[in-house]
Amino acid sequence: MPPVLWPVPLYLVVFALHALLPARQVEGYVHGADGRPLRYRLNGPLVLLVCVLGWAGLCAKGFLAWDALYLHRWEMLTGACGLGLLFTAWVVLREPRVPGWSLIKELFLGRAEQPQWLHGRVDAKMFLYLLGAVVLELNLLSFTAHHVLLAPGHASNGVLLHLALFSFFLVEYLVFERVHLYTYDFVAERVGFKLGWGCFVFYPFFYAVGLWGLAEAPDPGTPAPLLALCAACFFCGWVLSRGANLQKYFFKRDPTRKAFGLLAPEALEGEGGRKVLVSGFWGLSRHVNYLGEVLMALGLALSLGAPSSPWPWLYPLYYVALLVPRQLDDDRRCAAKYGPLWEAYVKRVPWRIVPHVY
Repeated sequence: MPPVLWPVPLYLVVFALHALLPARQVEGYVHGADGRPLRYRLNGPLVLLVCVLGWAGLCAKGFLAWDALYLHRWEMLTGACGLGLLFTAWVVLREPRVPGWSLIKELFLGRAEQPQWLHGRVDAKMFLYLLGAVVLELNLLSFTAHHVLLAPGHASNGVLLHLALFSFFLVEYLVFERVHLYTYDFVAERVGFKLGWGCFVFYPFFYAVGLWGLAEAPDPGTPAPLLALCAACFFCGWVLSRGANLQKYFFKRDPTRKAFGLLAPEALEGEGGRKVLVSGFWGLSRHVNYLGEVLMALGLALSLGAPSSPWPWLYPLYYVALLVPRQLDDDRRCAAKYGPLWEAYVKRVPWRIVPHVY
């Protein structure tokens, strides 16, 4: 099979594993047309484990080179682009029109808000994010393998750290996949080109842009203390991002519960019993989790030890370009939803993303 078609069986395998492997069944934050919370099957860590073991088994048996996904990355990207476009057309055009929207806007943002397939067995958003995470991890493993094979015994510790941090990021994301059911992506976004093509193509390939550009670069000899600082930057971001999302998750499920057994919930209250959390992480800035995402991306970029190369910087710059407009949109949505309560929160917490800066 030509490499340009490799994404077809790979993506189908991820879909089949997600649909068939054992899964936790949980309720999310979003309610369906019947007024009840939507239910989701969560088995991301198991799907990732099976896919990684399957890839390693194929490589160990000689059916696939350890660095095949790197060697054929352009063909893989081309095939994924085609699949992403076909998926976008299918997932959008099969749904009713959105009143007042142009076809271009519908194709880009999507028509359906919460599509689920196979009688609710597969949620579109959950599958898309799982697919992106699995394919990204396989790309990272193959790209790192290419680097190691080029210089046996002389691989860059920064490249290995980059792989370790990114793998932690992906595994941790899937372990806490229930928490993401309460985030902007699952609550507010529709499924169209932005989300569908993004998870078919952009997420699994662009996120590996650092290794895409530097897998064949020699070891820069980054000192261990600097690598430790890179890891510290990454984990500081992880604490902010994961801590903030978990605190909000705990609060939405039980407004009286102390987050992590330490942070007592404090909230502003408005009409109809609506509440906005203002304590802990959410007292630092209104989107402190976005700051965490940028710091993690910065730690990953710096870990490769090539600050003069543009390739690693594309990843954190992407997060800035993504999250600043998202913050503006999320603030508009919250202002419309909460009204005076949101105005009170803005006065209480004036910083948007970076405390005392922005």
